[in-house]
Amino acid sequence: MIKRKSKREIELMHEAGKLLAGVHKELRTFIKPGVTTMEVEKFVESYLEKHGATGEQKGYQGYEFTTCASINDEICHGFPRDEKLKEGDIVTIDMVVNLNGFLADSAWTHPVGEISEEAQKLLDVTKTSLYKAIEKAQVGNRIGDLGHAIQSYAEGEGYSVVRDFTGHGIGETIHEDPYIPHFGQAGKGARLKEGMVITIEPMINIGTYANKMDENNWTARTLDGSLSAQYEHTIAITKDGPLILTEQDDI
Repeated sequence: MIKRKSKREIELMHEAGKLLAGVHKELRTFIKPGVTTMEVEKFVESYLEKHGATGEQKGYQGYEFTTCASINDEICHGFPRDEKLKEGDIVTIDMVVNLNGFLADSAWTHPVGEISEEAQKLLDVTKTSLYKAIEKAQVGNRIGDLGHAIQSYAEGEGYSVVRDFTGHGIGETIHEDPYIPHFGQAGKGARLKEGMVITIEPMINIGTYANKMDENNWTARTLDGSLSAQYEHTIAITKDGPLILTEQDDI
């Protein structure tokens, strides 16, 4: 069942989203060669605690951390660890923030120092694909319009779109209906209605979209070892167009 949020609920989620966006902005300078993703984890936990928030992922279905930290060929759900990040790595930090009982979800791929042109283009295409889908997040459009916008653009640039992980509805719980695939046909799927709040979170690979799971049964990585990037926003569907609740550029 798709839950539509009130204006007040969206405002509360927006407050959580602004806090989350603030974390990612801080990580732009915190993440550098020699830093570990476990240090990122501790930084995020401390930041949230100082602002009266918590990480909703910690304890979710047994997950032990506040963040997911996925490096290079890891698509999603990478564990924070004591391995030092190296010059040229890319690392996706994904988190769900709970502020006063309302949630926001955002992932961002951060470059570690100077990265290759190949890696930078992957980041640019992935981020652009997210915003192309957000443009389609209009009342009356369908979920397939979002996936089609991502797939047609990313594949047109020579990349592949991960199939096995999707966006989703969000509110007072992390995962709600509907699920938001990042591929598909325009004009298909459930219709978007005012008050829906969803995540759009394309995971784009340089090589194949196929993945394999690590032994921890959480971390997915590209089957061919190619780089993967992800950008994610939480978006409210409003009569005035999509409202990005986790936008970093307006705080």
